[in-house]
Amino acid sequence: MSTDKVQFGTALRSSYNVASAAAQIEALGFDILSCGEHVTFHGDSANGIVSLSVAAGATKSIKLMSSITLLPLYPPALLAKMGAALDIASGGRFMLGVGVGGENPKEFEACSVPVKQRGSRTDDSLEVLERVWTQTNVSYKGRYTTLDDFSLKPMPIQKPRPPIWISGRKEVAMRRAARYGDGWLPYMYTPEQLAGSIEKIKAYGADLGRDMTDFQPGLFIFTNVNEDSKTAITQAAETLGETYAQDFTQLVHKYALAGDPDQVQARLREYVDAGARLVLLSPACADADLDDNLKAIASNIVTKP
Repeated sequence: MSTDKVQFGTALRSSYNVASAAAQIEALGFDILSCGEHVTFHGDSANGIVSLSVAAGATKSIKLMSSITLLPLYPPALLAKMGAALDIASGGRFMLGVGVGGENPKEFEACSVPVKQRGSRTDDSLEVLERVWTQTNVSYKGRYTTLDDFSLKPMPIQKPRPPIWISGRKEVAMRRAARYGDGWLPYMYTPEQLAGSIEKIKAYGADLGRDMTDFQPGLFIFTNVNEDSKTAITQAAETLGETYAQDFTQLVHKYALAGDPDQVQARLREYVDAGARLVLLSPACADADLDDNLKAIASNIVTKP
């Protein structure tokens, strides 16, 4: 399978041993290292900005993507500062992946953010990020944020700013991607859903008068590659079931890449044909099998001749 036009990444699985994990992932040939976050969730969870900052010091060239930052939980000026600092510390390798969250209302309550405001707060934050990452002496009056002659110093290395990737599954997220995003990063999607979402985003962009030529469609997908197909599928279903506290036995074929190398490559081709140009392959396996799964993903997908 030709992957000339596709970037491949993978996600940090743990808040522990970040530096060594990041160095390993870079050595395996991945283009992007990502990290998600929760304030609290079913199991252990990281903070993306903090873990990627550690990874920045342990790597040289791999891009660093938050996938995803829970944007409504942050004061936008503070997140802008943190993102700029990470872009500088990494030598211009930071990519901001954002989403509204909401699947765990307890973390919104703990952060004193009404969960029903998560969408409007995300849009407000994206307006702020666009301004303060590209301009100085910014004045802005939003629903939740007021800036009066505000400047970030220093500003991010990347120009005009670090890339922003919008995550989600619903049409409101697609509209947000068309307005604010450089890329689209859905999850728990079929190839058909991906293709349909890309068409809708391009249509929303046209309605906004935006040139979508450089817009990048992507995909976050849980992955397990094993020479024994049954083992791969079972491991993926068990891992996702534990992560999301629900039964994935019937969903793993629909929303994950799981199987032997030929099966995974064939399914991935469907996503690439649907328009994916960046694919985050998040390992869906037990911790004890993580090294083997990462190596299998790298050799059968990322660096396959």
